[in-house]
Amino acid sequence: MPHPATAVQETAGGVAPHLRRLLEFVEPDRDDVCLDVARGRGPMPAALRPQVRHLTAVDATPAPEEPGRSGRMATVEFGTGPVRITGPAGDGDRPPATATREDPRPRPASPAVKADATALPYRDDAFSLVTARFSLYTLGEPDLVLRELLRVCRSGGRLVIADLVRGNLAGPERDRIERLRDPDHPGTPSIARLTEMITSAGATIRRLDVFTVERPVEPWLASARDEASADRIREALIDEVDGGPRTGAKPRVIGGELWFTQSWAHVAAEPI
Repeated sequence: MPHPATAVQETAGGVAPHLRRLLEFVEPDRDDVCLDVARGRGPMPAALRPQVRHLTAVDATPAPEEPGRSGRMATVEFGTGPVRITGPAGDGDRPPATATREDPRPRPASPAVKADATALPYRDDAFSLVTARFSLYTLGEPDLVLRELLRVCRSGGRLVIADLVRGNLAGPERDRIERLRDPDHPGTPSIARLTEMITSAGATIRRLDVFTVERPVEPWLASARDEASADRIREALIDEVDGGPRTGAKPRVIGGELWFTQSWAHVAAEPI
């Protein structure tokens, strides 16, 4: 009988390729004591738990900043819709198979610990592996979050950050599209800026993995602030497909659906 964690990270018989790529980059060890810090519940705890000695999952969703607000929305929703890694192994213009989807079903794992990502309730050097996947910019001030993640990571351990980055050729128009969807979007950093933040927080960069993915537009637009904003984004992307001004999102039509690109980065660092 498969391990429960295996069952929840698989769809159509395989781990989603982008999640598998991250797991291979993390290089979990059976002796690792791991901490995963996220906004809400992501797939990392279920995927990592069978591969490490112990895993602690922290839900560091910030409290609402002011009455009447539901709090800052996640800059990117990664648990809905398919994701395809582009490159030589791509599949042309065919829609990706269901195996590329993250399973949205509830994950039968231990409850996550509620905590502030800038003040984690753990002693110094408590973990050999610390991970944060697509949450660094939604948990608080990124510099403070990074310092706290490094504080609880022991000497010789690994901090692995997975997040959006700005492509080398992407201009300010790329963030304009992101801010139409999420007015609180802080801006997408370049890979140089992300690595500079990590080193300034007190770490040495050990490994990098930067790549491009394609995603369908509609699941991403489901969390737009309103339908008018979603319509403006659709219009801008369709206009670019038809030869209009560039948005930086490199949209195209795949299988009758509108898709766009994002640049993702995996960064492995070691506390100094």
